[in-house]
Amino acid sequence: MHKSIIIGTGPAGLTAAIYLARANMNPLIIEGMEPGGQLTTTTEVENFPGFPQGIMGPELMDNMRKQAERFGAEFKSGWVESVDFSKRPFKVKVEGMGELEAETVIISTGASARYLGIPGEQDNVGRGVSTCATCDGFFFRGKKIVVVGGGDSAMEEASFLTRFGSSVTLVHRREELRASKIMQDRARSNEKVLWALNRTPLEVVPSENGVKGLKVLNNESGQEEIIEADGVFIAIGHTPNTGFLNGQITTDANGYIMVKPGTSETNIPGVFACGDVQDTRYRQAITAAGSGCMAAMDCEKFLEGSAVHDWSESLDK
Repeated sequence: MHKSIIIGTGPAGLTAAIYLARANMNPLIIEGMEPGGQLTTTTEVENFPGFPQGIMGPELMDNMRKQAERFGAEFKSGWVESVDFSKRPFKVKVEGMGELEAETVIISTGASARYLGIPGEQDNVGRGVSTCATCDGFFFRGKKIVVVGGGDSAMEEASFLTRFGSSVTLVHRREELRASKIMQDRARSNEKVLWALNRTPLEVVPSENGVKGLKVLNNESGQEEIIEADGVFIAIGHTPNTGFLNGQITTDANGYIMVKPGTSETNIPGVFACGDVQDTRYRQAITAAGSGCMAAMDCEKFLEGSAVHDWSESLDK
């Protein structure tokens, strides 16, 4: 029996682990297929406070893991197959470990960026291909940038990236965009935003030091084209990693866990959520870490028998 099991090891899960371990709660942290989360695929992180010269993403996550271990957190690697939150103690079934029991569970499984699945894409993540304009836009100051997508996220990323790039070409496979009118108007009014609509991405073209451009199919002419760019930003959305919950936790229409505003509480008392798995807006390492702190403190108060109540009825109101 564990006092608390944390599922996921990005900035949120590791921060929760640090706080719970310092409180002598000996949390068990289940690392999934991507220990450390999305930051392990990031090169230099320049906007995490405390590192004036920046820090490599994998190094930052490794430091946070060691900090949690220092205070007694236990880490195990495995894939969570299912959970049973119908009653306490909660049950967490992990591949290769069987069924684990816990008085509380913190879910910090994050959200995975959607990729196009084209050649050259995965090979160049961190070398010119990115899914986060806020994280990586600075590295493309004065350079040509491509943004792929047709929704609000793509419009927002394109507009943001004009602060850095000499030009931003927005690529979408259809002539019509899915984005709201206000977001489209904002992007179209920016003279730095160029448009390559009705074009299907085929390949990220590499160069010796990163990316040379994006090969696309012109759907009207049937001809292949290369849009020159130093950076290719994929903005086609994220998928929250909540499939293993089997509908036991209340989520929004896109699968993100819903928490009581201002807390990390889910609709099930004793189950908490933090990080990108419940964040549809900010999705930054620092906000994930902050929510991990909240989850740990909410968890500790719950185990002390104070302050946490079932608020699931309010979700329907």
